[in-house]
Amino acid sequence: MPLKILVLIMLFLFSFLANAQNETPKDSTSTHLNEVVISQNKKTFTNSNGNIKVDVANSIYNSIPNPIDLLAKLPAVQVSSDREKITVVGKGSPLIYIDNQKVTMNDLNALAVADIKTIEIIQNPSAKYEAEGRAIILITRKLSKKEGFKTEISEIASFKKNFNNYLGFNSNFKKNKIEWKANFNYNRLNPWESHSINYQIPNPDIASVYDVSANTKRKQFVFGGRLFYKINEDDYFSFNISSKLQTDVFPINTLTENKNKEEENNVVTYSDNEGKKNFINSFLNYSKKIKSIGAQVFTGLQYSNFNQTSWSQVQNNFNMTEFELAQIRDQKFKVNVFSGRVDLEKKFKNEMKLEAGGLYSSANSKSDIDIYYYKTNTNEISNYNFKEENLAGYSQLSGKIKKVDFSIGIRVENTNVLGKFESELLPLVDKNYTNFFPKAQFTFTIDSTKSVSFNYAKSITRPNYSSLSQGATYINPYFLYSRNVFLNPTIIDEVSTTFQYHDKSVRLSFTKAKDPVYSSFSFDDQNNIMTFKDINFDKSSGFSADFTLPFTYKFWTMTNSLIFILEKVEDKSAAFLATKPYLYYTSNNEFKLPEGYSVVLNFWGLTKQYNGVFETSRRFVVDIAASKIFFKNWNCTLSCNNIFKNVVQSENFTFNNISSNSRYVVDSHEVSIAIKYSFGKIKESQFKEKNIDENESRVR
Repeated sequence: MPLKILVLIMLFLFSFLANAQNETPKDSTSTHLNEVVISQNKKTFTNSNGNIKVDVANSIYNSIPNPIDLLAKLPAVQVSSDREKITVVGKGSPLIYIDNQKVTMNDLNALAVADIKTIEIIQNPSAKYEAEGRAIILITRKLSKKEGFKTEISEIASFKKNFNNYLGFNSNFKKNKIEWKANFNYNRLNPWESHSINYQIPNPDIASVYDVSANTKRKQFVFGGRLFYKINEDDYFSFNISSKLQTDVFPINTLTENKNKEEENNVVTYSDNEGKKNFINSFLNYSKKIKSIGAQVFTGLQYSNFNQTSWSQVQNNFNMTEFELAQIRDQKFKVNVFSGRVDLEKKFKNEMKLEAGGLYSSANSKSDIDIYYYKTNTNEISNYNFKEENLAGYSQLSGKIKKVDFSIGIRVENTNVLGKFESELLPLVDKNYTNFFPKAQFTFTIDSTKSVSFNYAKSITRPNYSSLSQGATYINPYFLYSRNVFLNPTIIDEVSTTFQYHDKSVRLSFTKAKDPVYSSFSFDDQNNIMTFKDINFDKSSGFSADFTLPFTYKFWTMTNSLIFILEKVEDKSAAFLATKPYLYYTSNNEFKLPEGYSVVLNFWGLTKQYNGVFETSRRFVVDIAASKIFFKNWNCTLSCNNIFKNVVQSENFTFNNISSNSRYVVDSHEVSIAIKYSFGKIKESQFKEKNIDENESRVR
């Protein structure tokens, strides 16, 4: 396989050189009359009130076969090294929508880039979006009215520390009123990860450092099917099902030096680990226009299931003696989510629009732990059940009065939570709370080139269902990673203003959060075990200044973003370090060259961060990609990510009198070649969907 990849890379480079040398001289005379095509170059990036919109269909970005890699190239968007989480700088984890429909990372992995028209990063979502939406990534797919079919096959060979392979099939078919889409992806991944933590506890006198690494062998099957039936011009029915099946084999090796007063131990820990993560999501939608009142009504049902298992056998070697079996950990987690919703939209002649809707969702999870201890020949069995019900309603009015565009809305949500161990009579967690989430946006047009907007939003961030379960990962005899069943949601208030001049903008915002979630330590002095888990801190606040500066010159398009952030995190158990402003900067550069070549150069960085509790190291990453279209149906892309191998991240903080210095090594240096072939023809799609479950992003 590496030899084949090398040959393809050489052919790609030779083709580039040959086309550069074989251009027709300006003074030559041609005997053929070529077709004259008048075209207009569209901007890849556009900016409206700080919301960045990317034209994927007409740029090099449509040659990136994977949507996750595509999002990683966009301004202010960060993708985690395990490709399981997306964040927007200064906004946290965004909600992801496809055609105004909420989806998860699993659905995103099943989307064909060839179907994407645009991607927009929305900084100020309205009340129509659920209360968790501080930022939204909105993906709009291509639309069409013509019949036909199209099938696309893609292959990506990726070289990181280990070799990774992605194979994908996507097919669309439309005839008369029926349209269906199907996809299948098979991925063989070999991710590598490593990190170390050095911590000290003055009382008792403990100093410990460990270094852990893991090589994973992962298989993924991602597949889905979608059916759309257009009843008439205004009404439609759709059904969707998607799934991701994943198996992991990941041995973990840990080297530990632990000093407890006068006792010192050097420990080598080895654990065999196997796990599965299976996800399925399905929804049924029906939309109808009630002509008597001129309103569009949408109804839908959705069901999601996530099932995860983890099995580990752990053994330790103390002070270069011999390995001894310590324990077997068998952990299972399962969550089922059912939801239904109704939405009503009424447009008036005076450009006003009234929207209202309601949602009911119910989530039931079960986490089971069975730990066998070799030393005592005993089992520890624990079964924990969790249930959450959410009832929500919203109303929103938007429109335009003279030169003022406005959107005013409110959302109310009632949440009922119950968590209980099967062995206990009384529940461990019992909560019932109601929250109101007002949102308002006013945009004043100064003239044809300038405008200013003011925004206020109250939002909530809820922990993922898996974070609210029991469960822990064994690192060494002195250290555990654990989940937290007592996590509370985070309530956030935000005010902002944006000034726009042509395509450039400046955005100022202030946020205040109650019960923000960060990682912390707790020490069990009876068993001499340190536990690392997420908890709710007291509060946090932040101020940011966001500058978006696009630039275009002939074949060169550049979009620059500068975000100055001053953030302060506070908790009575944390040592206050320092609060200093830090800078996030990114630059996206696209060069459209002759003969169908395109080159993209992206770079981003973060200066050193001080937010009062945590001190995080600086980062700088450069990516480059070159793409070439061959024979219309073939596309080849050669990419190099994190060229300068900036792979180390560090973090320092003190909590509960425990001082910690952490170091993470990210496997992000990558060279990859992607080949995509398509046949058949379907220009557009009338396919519509609408996701029901507004908590779906928490099903992971």
